[in-house]
Amino acid sequence: MELRQLEYFVAVAEERHFTRAAERLHVAQSGLSTSIRSLERELGASLFVRNTRSVELTDEGRALLTQARHALANVAAAKDAVAAVRGLLRGTLAIGTLQCLGAVDLAATLARFHAAHPGVEIRLRQGGSPDLIERVRTGDLDLAFVSAPASVVPGVALAPFRAEPLVLACGPNHPLRDRTAVDLRELPGETFVDFSPGWISRDAVDQAMAAAGVERRVAFEVNDVHWLLDLVGHGLGVAVVPQVFRGKRTAARFVPLTDPPHWQLAVATAGGRHPSTAATALLGLDGIRAAATSRPA
Repeated sequence: MELRQLEYFVAVAEERHFTRAAERLHVAQSGLSTSIRSLERELGASLFVRNTRSVELTDEGRALLTQARHALANVAAAKDAVAAVRGLLRGTLAIGTLQCLGAVDLAATLARFHAAHPGVEIRLRQGGSPDLIERVRTGDLDLAFVSAPASVVPGVALAPFRAEPLVLACGPNHPLRDRTAVDLRELPGETFVDFSPGWISRDAVDQAMAAAGVERRVAFEVNDVHWLLDLVGHGLGVAVVPQVFRGKRTAARFVPLTDPPHWQLAVATAGGRHPSTAATALLGLDGIRAAATSRPA
């Protein structure tokens, strides 16, 4: 098995098309197809289900994809480590992030990183924590800033980053808007706005409400911070959100909670191997170290 075969395999798996994969790699499609067939013969398994429009991974292909990505990442990390000794940092850094970190200005941090290491190609993907964590596990991302799940995720290392207290967000005319603090047990009967089921922040709020003995009705389910705050700001419901949302431009009012639960941020990296040289350099920047060690207000 050659590294080139794994590179070709990953490209076809990601593009789901032999022609697009060949164009991406700047190689002849015939050579790419021959390499994939040779890999399948060596493994004794079909890696793709082929049809006229696209290709799909078989179960064997899906099993290989994660390992192939890790193998290619390890080779790239080895090259990067040698280059780093010579004072160079190169390669690709694939990062995932939530919409609203608050603890760190990621755009400014990436700008500083790019200025210091122009030889590194930065790729950024925004999404929900479950998707980002899965992409870290499969090797699609080098690291991701996520909401920490309640349970261990096999194949993923999660380093606690910062804990944000949850607060109540309500409309500008809501009866609770001027309170110094609100107890979750005061919220039965309220209409709620929240993220979709399966989002880790939604799970955290569901658990906090259940622990308080409060049944709630989530009438508005969204997957965007700005939509959530707009709905709350227009008085269509209340929400329990991380305190960092206060920094968004919105008509919503924010009220502290009594003995508030916390939203835990974490950095996700692949388990069982060291982050790439570029990922290590990013995590070592002062802004991220300070956010990781500071305490929420």
